Amino acid sequence: MLIGYARVSTDDQDLRLQRAALKEASCRRTFEEKGSGAKRDRPELARMLDQIREDDVVVVTRLDRLARSTKDLLDIAEKLNEIGAGLRSIAEPWADTTSPAGRMVLTVFAGIAEFERALIHQRTSTGRIAAKARGVRFGRPPKLTTEQIALGQRLVGEGTSVREAAKLLKCHHATLYRALTASASGLEA
Repeated sequence: MLIGYARVSTDDQDLRLQRAALKEASCRRTFEEKGSGAKRDRPELARMLDQIREDDVVVVTRLDRLARSTKDLLDIAEKLNEIGAGLRSIAEPWADTTSPAGRMVLTVFAGIAEFERALIHQRTSTGRIAAKARGVRFGRPPKLTTEQIALGQRLVGEGTSVREAAKLLKCHHATLYRALTASASGLEA
């Protein structure tokens, strides 16, 4: 069965043109949505994906009506594929997963998206390494200052238990243990 999905970005936009194109494409049912495609929470899209069955084909007038990013498009296409359903775009005839050529194009898109994610990861890693070399510290700020660690060392050295010293420093005893261990080995806490 051909199932249509129509979406406009705002309430003041009209679905008539998409509705007519989907009817002309022989869609037996159409899910209509008013809201940004960038939002992940689209109730009609979720409802449609819940009701799609094997051998159904989702038809859209243009791919940007279904998804705003390549990643979202690929996620939706993968969900449809898992169900055994297809995807077809009226304006982009190459985007038809019911044909071998359309599946190949979508596979190429998936490869490009994966390559893009790998590049982003690589740039992020390189940036983190450079930032660390400049002295940028990542993560949560340390619970204890250098002075507090020194005080903790002195207290423990004078016979106070680590638990009691931690209470005085208003931290968990494990935090003080880690700080004392790191300080003793010359590492930053």
